[in-house]
Amino acid sequence: MALEITQFLLAAQSADAKIRTEAESNLSQFREQNLPGFFLSLAVELSNDGKPTESRRLAGIVLKNSLDAKETVRKQQLVQQWLAIDSSCKSQIKSLLLSCLGSSVREASHTASQVIAKIASIEVPQKQWPELIGSLLVNMTQQGSPASVKQATLETLGYVCEEISHHDLVQDEVNSVLTAVVQGMNVEEESIEVRLAATRALYNALDFAQTNFDNEMERNYIMKVICEAATAKDGQLRQAAFECLVSIASTYYELLEPYMQTLFQLTAKAVKEDEEAVALQAIEFWSSICDEEIELQDYEVPDSGDSSLQHSRFIEKALGVLVPMLLETLLKQDEEQDQDDDIWNLAMAGGTCLGLVARTVGDAVVPLVMPFVEANIMKPDWRSREAAIYAFGSILEGPSIEKLSPMVHAGLKHLLDAMKDNNEHIRDTTAWTLSRIFELLHTPASGFSVITPANLQQIVEVLLESIKDVPHVAEKVCGAIYFLSQGYEDAGTSSSLLTPFITQIISSLIATADRTDSGSKLRTTAYETLNEVVRCSNLSETSQIINHLCPVIMDKLAQTFELQILSSDDREKQGDLQASLCGVLQVIIQKLSSADETKAIILQVADQIMTLFLKVFACRSSTVHEEAMLAIGALAYATGSDFLKYMPEFYKYIEMGLQNFEEYQVCSISVGVVGDICRALDDKILPYCDGIMTLLLKDLSSSELNRSVKPPIFSCFGDIALAIGEHFEKYLEYALPMMQSAAQMCAQLDNSDDEMLEYGNQLRRSIFEAYSGLLQGFKSTKANLMLPHAPHLLQFIELVAKDSPRDESVTKAAVAVLGDLADALGSSAKTIFKDPAFLEQLLGECLQSDDEQLKETATWTQGMIGRAFSVCG
Repeated sequence: MALEITQFLLAAQSADAKIRTEAESNLSQFREQNLPGFFLSLAVELSNDGKPTESRRLAGIVLKNSLDAKETVRKQQLVQQWLAIDSSCKSQIKSLLLSCLGSSVREASHTASQVIAKIASIEVPQKQWPELIGSLLVNMTQQGSPASVKQATLETLGYVCEEISHHDLVQDEVNSVLTAVVQGMNVEEESIEVRLAATRALYNALDFAQTNFDNEMERNYIMKVICEAATAKDGQLRQAAFECLVSIASTYYELLEPYMQTLFQLTAKAVKEDEEAVALQAIEFWSSICDEEIELQDYEVPDSGDSSLQHSRFIEKALGVLVPMLLETLLKQDEEQDQDDDIWNLAMAGGTCLGLVARTVGDAVVPLVMPFVEANIMKPDWRSREAAIYAFGSILEGPSIEKLSPMVHAGLKHLLDAMKDNNEHIRDTTAWTLSRIFELLHTPASGFSVITPANLQQIVEVLLESIKDVPHVAEKVCGAIYFLSQGYEDAGTSSSLLTPFITQIISSLIATADRTDSGSKLRTTAYETLNEVVRCSNLSETSQIINHLCPVIMDKLAQTFELQILSSDDREKQGDLQASLCGVLQVIIQKLSSADETKAIILQVADQIMTLFLKVFACRSSTVHEEAMLAIGALAYATGSDFLKYMPEFYKYIEMGLQNFEEYQVCSISVGVVGDICRALDDKILPYCDGIMTLLLKDLSSSELNRSVKPPIFSCFGDIALAIGEHFEKYLEYALPMMQSAAQMCAQLDNSDDEMLEYGNQLRRSIFEAYSGLLQGFKSTKANLMLPHAPHLLQFIELVAKDSPRDESVTKAAVAVLGDLADALGSSAKTIFKDPAFLEQLLGECLQSDDEQLKETATWTQGMIGRAFSVCG
C-alpha cells in the first residue's frame, strides 16, 4: 500500500541539515520496513501531476537508483530485491510508470522513461514483462496521441534498447519498434522533439536491426530517413542523425556501398558548413570507416587477396576528396586547445581522422598531404604553420619507412627550429610531432633511425632547452625524450650514443618534476620519462650515473613524510608524489639488479629503501600502496633470501593488500608480490603460508572481489607450491577444487565479448601455471599426489586445444604443463596418456609455429612424454 511521502521528499532536499537528515532517516526507515510499499509510494509520487516537481524528481531518482548500481555485487542485490516483490505490486508500479509517460511535466515523463528501462533490464531477459513493447507501441499508433506522449514513448524505447540485449526481443517486436521509431523520424512528423527522440532511439536500436538491414528495401528506407534527418533544420537532430551514421559505419560496414556517394556529400557539407557538434560527428563517420578497414586489413591473408569479410576500400576510393576536406579542418584550431585536455574540436578531430586514413592507405596519403605541408609551413599566420606541422605529424604511422624517411630527414631540422617559434601552439604541436617521429622512426635495433651521431647532440640540446617551456609544451617534450630513450633499448652499440647525454637528461627531468608553475600532470610525466631513460640506458656505461640517482630519489621520498598535510587535497598530492618516486626506485632496483656486477649497489641500500617503503605504507593512500607494493616486489627479486628479514614488519601490509576488495588493483598487485617473494625466499616463506593461503582462498570465494584478481591468485598457487614443495600438500584439498571449478567455468564464458575472451584467456593461462607449480613442487618427493587429478587436467588441456582461435600464451602454458605432467609422474604417466591423438595434434601444431619459444616448449614436452613412455616400456 502506498503512503503519502511528498513532505519527506521535499524535506530531504531542505537547505537545513537537521530537517534533511531527519527526512532521509524517515525515508530510509520506510524502505527497510516495507520495500514494496516504498517503491509503490515513489511510483505514485512520480506519476501524479498534482505533486510538486521537486518531490517527483527525487522520487524518480530514488526509484531508479533502487534498481541499478555500477558495482556488480550491489546491482545483483538490487535485482534480487525487485524480483522478490509480489507480482501484483510490481504490476501496479509498472502501470503507474507507463501512465507517467503522458505527464504534462517533461521532467517527470523523462524520469519515468529511465525507470521503465531499468525495470525492463531486469524483467525482459527473464520474459517477465512480455506486454511492455506492445504497451509502448499503443502510444505511437493511437489516433490523436499528443506529441509529448510520443516523445516520452520513443525516449523509453531508446532507453530500453540500450539496457537490454538484442537477443531479448523476438523479430516481430524488433520490427514493430523500428517501424515506430522510423515513423517518428519521418519528415512528415511536425514535432522536432518527436523526431529527435526517435533518432536517438534508433541509435540505441541499431544493434537489434540486423535482419532489417539485411533486407534491401527496409535498409533503403532506414538510410533515407536518417539522411533526411541529417539535413533537418534543427542542429540537435542533425547531430543525432550523424551519430546513427557513425554507428552504422561500424555495425553495417559491409552494406554501405550503395549509399557512400550520398554519405560523402552529407559529411563534406556538414564538415564545411555546419555547427561544430554536427561537423565532429561527420568526421567521426570517416574515422569509423577507417577503424573498420584497418581491422579488415589485419585479418586479410597477405598475397592471396582473400578476406573472409568484405573490404570495400571506401577510404582508398574517397582519398582524393577526403584528405583535402580533412586538411581544411586543421586550420580551425582553438586558441585554448593546448591548455585544456578536455577540449575536442574540429582541428583535433580532423588530425585524428587523417592519422587513421594514413594507417588505412599507407603510402598513398603522403603525396596528398605533403603539398599542404609545404604550402603552409612558412606562412606568417600561426594557424597555417601549426596546421602544416600537425598534418605532418598525423601521417607518420601507416606509410612505409622508405616513403617517410626522405621527408622526415628533410623536415627534422625545420622541426627543431620550430621549437623556438614565438607561438606556443606551434611549439606544442612540434614537440608532439617530434615524439611521434622518435616513437615510429627511431629503432636502431631494427637497423633504421632518423637520429644519427651527427644530429643527436642538436636534438638533445633542443629538447633540454624546450623542457623549460610552458607546462603543456614541456609535457610533450617529455614524451619526445621518452621515445628517444626507448629507441635505444636493446640497440647494441647504438645505445652508447645516448650515454654522454644521460646525466644532463636526468638532471633536466628532475628539475622539471620539481617545477612549481605546473600541476601534478607534468611532474608525473617527467618521472615516467625518467623511468624510461633509466630502463633503456646501457647499464655497463650508466651504472655509476644510476648509482648517484638512487640516493637523490630516496631523499626526495624521505622529504614527502615532512610535508604539511592540512587537507585531503594535500594528502592526494603527497600520495601522487610518493607514487611517482616509488616508481622511479622500482626501475632503479630492477635496472641495477639485472646484472651481477651492479646488484651489490642495491644490496648496500636495501635496508634504507625498505624502511622508506614501509613508511609510505603508513600513509595509506591506495595509489602509493600500488607503487610501493610493485617496488617491494622488485626489491624481493633483487635481495633474494635476504628479504626474509623484512617479512615480520612487511607481512601485515601483505595481509591488508590481500583483503583490499574495494581497490582491487591493490589486491591484484599484492597477489603478484606474494609470487615475487616466493621466488625470492623459496621454502623460507613457509611460516607465512597458512595466513597467505587462507586469504587467497577467501579472495577466490568472494563474490565482492573484482574477477580480474582471480587469475593472478591461481598463478600465485603455483608460485607458492614451487617455493614450499611437498609442504603444499595440506592446501591441496582446498586449492584443487577451486582450480577445477574455474576450469569448468572457462567452458561457459561468452567468447563473443572481447573483454570476456581476454579474461577467459587469463584464467586458462593461470590455471595451467598453477598446475605447473604444483607438479614441479611435488615432483621430487610426492608426485603421486597429483595422479588422481591428472585426468581432469588432461581433459581441460583437450578442451582448450579445441579452442579456435586460441591465444598463443594459453597454448604455451598448456604445452608446458603437459611436459610438467609427464616429467613429474614419470613411469605413472602411461596410464594417463591413454589417448595421445589430441596430444600429437597439439604438439604437431606447436612444432610448426613461427614462435621459437613455443616450438622450444613443445620440443621439450615431446621429449618428456617420450621419456615417460620409454621408462614405462
